[in-house]
Amino acid sequence: MPDLNDEEPDQRDAEQRESDAERRRRRARFLHELHEAKELRARVQPRRVRAARMRQAMRMRTFRW
Repeated sequence: MPDLNDEEPDQRDAEQRESDAERRRRRARFLHELHEAKELRARVQPRRVRAARMRQAMRMRTFRW
């Protein structure tokens, strides 16, 4: 029965680096789109965003270091 990992170690390392680079590109794109979505939500729902910002400020004021 043939081994499923017949590839050369150098070839696997190259594919791993390539897949890591692709994963980082996908992650960067996802984070960029997430940031855009948050900005859009802030523009569409300013009252809710302001309330959330005020709650966050209150949490930060009451936090003990």
